[in-house]
Amino acid sequence: MDGPLLAVVVAVVVIGVIVKRFVGEPLNARDLGVPPVVLVGIGVHGLVTDVRPSGVDLLWVVIGCVVGLVFGALRGLTPRLFARRGHLWQRYTAWTLLVWAVSAAANFGVGALATASGTPEQARPLTLSIGVSLLGEAIVLGLRALATGVPFAPETRSGPAPHRSGTAAAGPPPGPAGPAGGGPYGKGGQAMPYGAPPLLEGAMRTVARWARDRRG
Repeated sequence: MDGPLLAVVVAVVVIGVIVKRFVGEPLNARDLGVPPVVLVGIGVHGLVTDVRPSGVDLLWVVIGCVVGLVFGALRGLTPRLFARRGHLWQRYTAWTLLVWAVSAAANFGVGALATASGTPEQARPLTLSIGVSLLGEAIVLGLRALATGVPFAPETRSGPAPHRSGTAAAGPPPGPAGPAGGGPYGKGGQAMPYGAPPLLEGAMRTVARWARDRRG
């Protein structure tokens, strides 16, 4: 997958996550921690294998990561946490949107300064910038969640049950129902994030395939 297409896919994933969290969704530990780790891994892998920054370029990479991590941590203070059906839910607020806007402006400013110093755009991969920002948010939000004493939302799957002994597949098993009734199965039986729409599912699978191809 080339850079522009990867950027579009990542943008779809991030927009989907933001929309879901503004509507309100169960706070699942896996969904909170896995996306930023995957994005950071993809970004670091690209830097190490393709760019190999050093000197001034590496300094700007570190500065960008610190800025993203700090603003992500600030953003983690803004979502509303509440209990519903015995586990935690989260909902983004207007303050979250404000921090997103300020962090985007700050990242743009850092990028402009880096470019002016001669650092190539490839040394500031989009996946790394977004991943570090989401990681800072996940750390703070996770600590806030633990402090409430309310359990994280369980991982919920829905979809047809496997065929057994030639019998027809049963309907989806009952379980904690969120706004979209649970996350559908992904490819190979892997569950996608809770209530993820099909477009978001496809985008996340594409990013995962791209990461596997890069490792291969």
